[in-house]
Amino acid sequence: MKKIQCQSILFELLRSFSTLARTLNLSKAVRELGSTRQTVRRHIYLLEEARGEKLFSVEDRQYRLTAAGRASLQGAEEILSFGEAWLGRSLSHKDRLVSINITGKGPDDHFYFLQEHPISTLWQSKSDLLKSALQSWTLAEGQIEHSAFEKIRPYTMIFRRHEQDWLCTEVGQLSVYSDWFGKEWALSTVGRSLSSLPGGGGFPSLLRQPFDAIFINHGLRYDHIVTQITQGRDGDLHLACYDRLLMGARFPDNSFALLSIVHQTKAIDIKGLPENVKKMITQT
Repeated sequence: MKKIQCQSILFELLRSFSTLARTLNLSKAVRELGSTRQTVRRHIYLLEEARGEKLFSVEDRQYRLTAAGRASLQGAEEILSFGEAWLGRSLSHKDRLVSINITGKGPDDHFYFLQEHPISTLWQSKSDLLKSALQSWTLAEGQIEHSAFEKIRPYTMIFRRHEQDWLCTEVGQLSVYSDWFGKEWALSTVGRSLSSLPGGGGFPSLLRQPFDAIFINHGLRYDHIVTQITQGRDGDLHLACYDRLLMGARFPDNSFALLSIVHQTKAIDIKGLPENVKKMITQT
């Protein structure tokens, strides 16, 4: 993605904050940013002054995030990620529904296209599984251990929110994920974060956005997605074309659970797909 030279000073402040928060080392942050120690310190000072709270504590020249800093980090990273994506035309909205368009520079580079759809359009899907999942969610009142979820749970991937990311807690052995990556992967992926899982590419805050939206409203979300995933030990990219239902639910301890069910289909409605991607869909 081309760098925009005339970025807002807010971007520079947030970039210094997020880089220092990740490295917790001023010298490393300065090298990554191509900046100076004085500039980075000034940026942190300006942010702390504007927010009226300390973002870092420093002991023996070692930087540590304060509680306020930890609470602010995800928002800062999302502003940076969303801003860069918006400038690069990777993020847009139509009728308040999210569109994500991530492409590489070359025709063979990784891509990720997502279009959010109204939940009511799910009834037009060719997937009986997704329709059944929606019905089960209603009957179970979001409780994942409810008997209404028993028939769809083997097809489901379940996540728990952890700090600023999402951790996988279960991968159904009949799910598309197990089909894509294999049973061994399904078993070993439990405990891994969403940002470390295969599929998608770049802009981790954008890829977390649908999950974070469900965390806020504890409801439902229906997306159409076309991307590439790495399958097998050869590391080759393969087309993945699917619609996906995300459902807000609850673990037995009443903590938030997120259920994801995927249905592979070519009946994808994503406007603006490049011709080479359309051709890949028709040829698979």
